[in-house]
Amino acid sequence: MTENTKTETALSSDATEVRAQKLAKLRETVGDVYPAHFHRTMTNAELAEKYKDLEADVETTDVVTVAGRVFSSRNSGMFMDIHDAGGKIQIFSHKDVTPEEARAMLSMIDLGDIIGVTGIVRRTKRGELSISAREITMLTKSLLPMPEKWNGIADVEIRYRKRHLDILSNEESKLRFQQRSKIVSGIRRFMEDDGFMEVETPMLHSVYGGATAEPFKTHHNTLKLDMYLRIAPELFLKRTLVSGLTDKVFEINRNFRNEGVSTRHNPEFTMMECYWAYADYEDIMDLVERLFADLAMKIHGSTEFAYGDKQLSFKGPFKRVPMPDAVKEVTGIDFLSMKTDEEARTAAKAAGFEVEKDWTWGECLAFIFEEKVEATLIQPSHVTHFPKDISPFAKEVPGEPRLVERFETYCNAWELGNAFSELNDPEEQRKRMVEQLEQAHARGEKDKQLDDEFLDAIDQGMPPAGGLGIGVDRLIMLLTNAPSIRDVILFPARRAKAD
Repeated sequence: MTENTKTETALSSDATEVRAQKLAKLRETVGDVYPAHFHRTMTNAELAEKYKDLEADVETTDVVTVAGRVFSSRNSGMFMDIHDAGGKIQIFSHKDVTPEEARAMLSMIDLGDIIGVTGIVRRTKRGELSISAREITMLTKSLLPMPEKWNGIADVEIRYRKRHLDILSNEESKLRFQQRSKIVSGIRRFMEDDGFMEVETPMLHSVYGGATAEPFKTHHNTLKLDMYLRIAPELFLKRTLVSGLTDKVFEINRNFRNEGVSTRHNPEFTMMECYWAYADYEDIMDLVERLFADLAMKIHGSTEFAYGDKQLSFKGPFKRVPMPDAVKEVTGIDFLSMKTDEEARTAAKAAGFEVEKDWTWGECLAFIFEEKVEATLIQPSHVTHFPKDISPFAKEVPGEPRLVERFETYCNAWELGNAFSELNDPEEQRKRMVEQLEQAHARGEKDKQLDDEFLDAIDQGMPPAGGLGIGVDRLIMLLTNAPSIRDVILFPARRAKAD
């Protein structure tokens, strides 16, 4: 521990002891320091809106009651700023306007305490909207010091571990999570307005699937059954199309993949997944463009916005480019001219890429795309015509059986969405899922099973459909200018504190 840290710890301990002494005194003098209810007549935001035209140095006769956390105190509490979720208001306490009983509370109030105030609305000579206090009520005594307001919390780990302190001391973080709520509700309203029906599918699966990922495993005691946290809702959502419940279905869902953490990956994350009967992947491209533009307008009032030092545009139509064309444009390698897997591996090696000896034509193409092309996709782009080798649930491109009707949407070199013209041929679906299962077992994924219940549903007949999954957290990162996915997840998983 450094000397500075020791000093800070000692100061914090002293401050906590002083607060505990004040709490004891408050219990003696006012009784309940943590009342169950307090009726305020206005929020700070409502107050600011109602009196926005009140001129400087004018006092009204209006009596209001507000409440909030004390963020600053000046002149021994004569001036205090209290904040609620919508903003701040200045509290003015002076012997000319505030009764002695209320002023006696001032020495008991610390930064971070939550108080209620009843008083007269006025605007100071300097133009500050204020309340001349008549009554002050202690609503919550804070036993810990507030973080330093002006610089916020510098330690990133503390910001993630103690998000309440991050939001208390950082207006940017507070705004970002308010915007997150607005984006998620905006997605829901957009989808509903477009005719999609929201459903809820299980988070505990007895057979995991719908994507290739390592699952989290748990156990159902009553059923005596090993189960898995959902890695994707796909196979359940498709069953709703089979059922005829709706032709347009979506779910905003939490998924869990027991894999790595990075600035763009978190094992627990949010997706919006939807399926649209009698549509294809081109219809889904249009849907994505309309959705993204709508969200940008809600957050920024424009389809143009900044992310870091880049200016991005969510105005459609987005660039659309087949994966083989994108690779050829960037590297000069023409995969469509190759006939065999061996040709693809040879061409990749000749261009300086290290590829595995058993990789297929499609795996080579996808690998080089990830290595060389993704980083060039700064403005929103739909990359189409993926290799069939890596897309087991998509329909083939007519005339080119090695490719499928799939696209991924990229922006800022990130994948934001993944969509297919969904495979609905039950025999082909079973064949591809069996192949995928064999590959998983070859990789050592012994828990992986064939989802016979899903295949039974597809045998019943699923209409042609377009399907889409959007990474909501990454989309929020872009729209709120967040550098890390953990900046947009309210309470990201952390190691134990001792570590």
